[in-house]
Amino acid sequence: MKVSHEVPKVLLNNSREWNDYDYCLPHLLDQSEYYRDYFYNARKEGRYIIMDNSLHELGEAYNYDRLLHWVSELEPDEFIVPDVWMKQAQTNAQAKYWKQFNYPKRTKIVAVIQGENREKAHLCAGLLVGLGYQKLCISYGADWYGDNPLDKSLGRINFVKELLADKQYKDIKFHLLGCAVPQEFGWYRNEPRIESIDTSSPIMAALEGTTYSKSGLLEKPTANMNTHFNIDPEEIDYNKILKNVKRFRAINGL
Repeated sequence: MKVSHEVPKVLLNNSREWNDYDYCLPHLLDQSEYYRDYFYNARKEGRYIIMDNSLHELGEAYNYDRLLHWVSELEPDEFIVPDVWMKQAQTNAQAKYWKQFNYPKRTKIVAVIQGENREKAHLCAGLLVGLGYQKLCISYGADWYGDNPLDKSLGRINFVKELLADKQYKDIKFHLLGCAVPQEFGWYRNEPRIESIDTSSPIMAALEGTTYSKSGLLEKPTANMNTHFNIDPEEIDYNKILKNVKRFRAINGL
């Protein structure tokens, strides 16, 4: 299971100490020259790059023309095509729409499972596989998972287990988007089909002044990339970040 923690721009180079790959938010490529240059260099150096569509940060997928531009320009190893939050039909329509384009040879397109409820999410997943997607993403925060961070984590765990038990997904790989509480990933440590995860949790917790306990957290940090991307380096406790990153891996057996 490969892990990447999104970081403020001043920590991008440091993130190579702990990230297995680089997770790119495409709207930031247009907002920050520093961020853009980092990913240009990452590509030149052969680092593995997964490019998101920025739905979580923007509330909707980033501008389609700019997404196509950056996929062509950056040639990420994986591109997560646009989805619509908790909307099954619209997400499946988007997944079909984005199949029409020619992508760089190295780029694999990946789709996100969305749904208004558990049944719709299962329908969405089956239709995505029917469209030919070989890797699917699963979001952390669907309303139907539960009301609080622990319940949301348990809700995704149960949904993931259902997908893994379904024979139609026996050859499908999965990516887990974010987390409500970091200790969730320990449930998947022996499952090779969960190929990658991304979460800023240990970084954002540290920026809030929170150190992980040996068992993780009970609440999700409120800090995020929208609020902390341009944080002043003087406000960062780097030792606390390293401690959280180390504990994240220890808690989850990574």
